[in-house]
Amino acid sequence: QVQLVESGGGSAQAGGSLRLSCAASGSTPSDYWIGWFRQSVGGDREAVATIDARGNIRNTPSLKDRFTISRDNQKNTVNLQMNNLTPEDTAMYYCAAAPRSKWLPFRDDEYDYWGQGTQVTVSS
Repeated sequence: QVQLVESGGGSAQAGGSLRLSCAASGSTPSDYWIGWFRQSVGGDREAVATIDARGNIRNTPSLKDRFTISRDNQKNTVNLQMNNLTPEDTAMYYCAAAPRSKWLPFRDDEYDYWGQGTQVTVSS
């Protein structure tokens, strides 16, 4: 099993930045893709970005110019740098783990383990 703990959420003004972190522990984290998803109130959960231990990345095209995913395999952490935030970025952000056997997983049903989430609120 993999345990995931998100941190770094909070409030920001439009145009500001936040950096989310996902700490992975338990069964070999390097065997998993670690992805970020978000879900706004009343909205569907959507994928933001995912990365494997080799640095393969898949981004949501509409966000890739503002959001950057990175991974530190030594620390078993995956970060999501979010710049130029807008109120539409307000959501609960989750990190999740999918097995390495997947390729560029972007559906939430491809992910086996989930963190509790961290709230991001952007005001105008």
